[in-house]
Amino acid sequence: MKRKIVLKGIVLAGSIILLSTAAMYLGLARYYADGFSYETWINGIYCTGKSINEVNEELLKQCCYYGLTITDSDGKSYTVPSDEVNFSFDFSEALSLYLERQNPYLWIDNLVKGAQDKRLEPAIVYDEQAFESLVDALPFLTQKTDPRHRLEIVKGQEGYTLLDERRHILNEDKTRQAIREAFESAEPFLDLEEAGCYEDLPLTEKMKQELALWEKLKAYQDCGIVYQFGEEEVPVDAGVVCDFLKLDENGDFVVDERGELMTDEEKVSAFVDRLCDEYDTVGKTRQFRATRGEIVTVEGGTYGNQIDRRAEKEYLLGAFLQGRREVHQPLYTQTARRQGKDDIGDTYIEVDMTRQMMYYYEAGELRIETPVVTGNTSLRRGTPSGTNFVYNKERNRVLRGADYASPVKFWIPVRGAIGIHDASWRSKYGGEIYKTNGSHGCINTPYDEVSKLYDMVEIGTPCVMFY
Repeated sequence: MKRKIVLKGIVLAGSIILLSTAAMYLGLARYYADGFSYETWINGIYCTGKSINEVNEELLKQCCYYGLTITDSDGKSYTVPSDEVNFSFDFSEALSLYLERQNPYLWIDNLVKGAQDKRLEPAIVYDEQAFESLVDALPFLTQKTDPRHRLEIVKGQEGYTLLDERRHILNEDKTRQAIREAFESAEPFLDLEEAGCYEDLPLTEKMKQELALWEKLKAYQDCGIVYQFGEEEVPVDAGVVCDFLKLDENGDFVVDERGELMTDEEKVSAFVDRLCDEYDTVGKTRQFRATRGEIVTVEGGTYGNQIDRRAEKEYLLGAFLQGRREVHQPLYTQTARRQGKDDIGDTYIEVDMTRQMMYYYEAGELRIETPVVTGNTSLRRGTPSGTNFVYNKERNRVLRGADYASPVKFWIPVRGAIGIHDASWRSKYGGEIYKTNGSHGCINTPYDEVSKLYDMVEIGTPCVMFY
């Protein structure tokens, strides 16, 4: 009898525990029906028992977006600010859907399996009209490409070039779509180049013909000849040879029977003439810094470089047609000590006839400074100005004229019968002697000074003479 009572007690106690457990389980299930289940984590936020609004507020604290920065192909950046379009995040819809799929009676699964972090993406809300206005104002969308998308050959200072407006064209529809997708994904940056928003437009038949002509022009203009004038170089580049092309009366290119571009020999000749006009220095007017401290203009003279025009015209035409690539020093009919526009250099004789002084510079150093007597201006025998040069040197020479025969120890001729020499008949030099008692045109120089000059100066040295 007692055993039966004990068994009944055990059964009753077990039933009470079972009923209590079931009641607790069902109670928790009802509790989780209005909130998130046991051990629910979303985006790192603990959500158990919390409402959708509570979880949404906590998730929004993790979200921050200032807008989209867009970079175009030129490397320029533009921003679409989020605050100007009332941009915001909202997890409510995703949380509601997640909660609807939750079975509150299976909360024990989370107890058994342990906590698992779920990832939810927010909905993005913004003022689409304001967004479109900002996008419409972006410079790369407002600065339209020429609708013709030209492909044509144009001529400029650097020769013929190809104007190709059909390459790398911004696809507006693709660009707008890329901007919207990046903005709605809360991406901070968008590179239009990387996003594939630029593309080449298809070639028309006319464009194909223009490209074929361009290939011929590009090859024609690829000239490797460089003229060298001392330290100066003049490349015969595309900006030069573009003018060698033969054109018809309509300005169109003339081609031979093989369809190759033709060269106008007269234009090549004209270029050589222009080059010679620029670099020939014989008889040119020069600006010279005198020892007296001012810039003087010196006209004429016999010193300088003279290019052999005929030889250079033959050379350039042949070398160009043969496609030669070389640095070329022109042939000269006369050469100075230096080539180029500055052919005097830093070794020269200077005769200042206003101050009746002569100077000799060697490698930029003043070696001789002496008074002289030049041509008698009252008798119209004034020494002519000009840039000349020492073309000979003689000792013990007798200088002869219609009414004189003058023996000299040192004779340094610089222009015809005009030269620098000693004058034993003079005891004074400089001042204004030349105006009434000057020479027949030569530069009379004290014996000691002319003897030093004779030993130092070389044939070919320029002699700059001026008033």
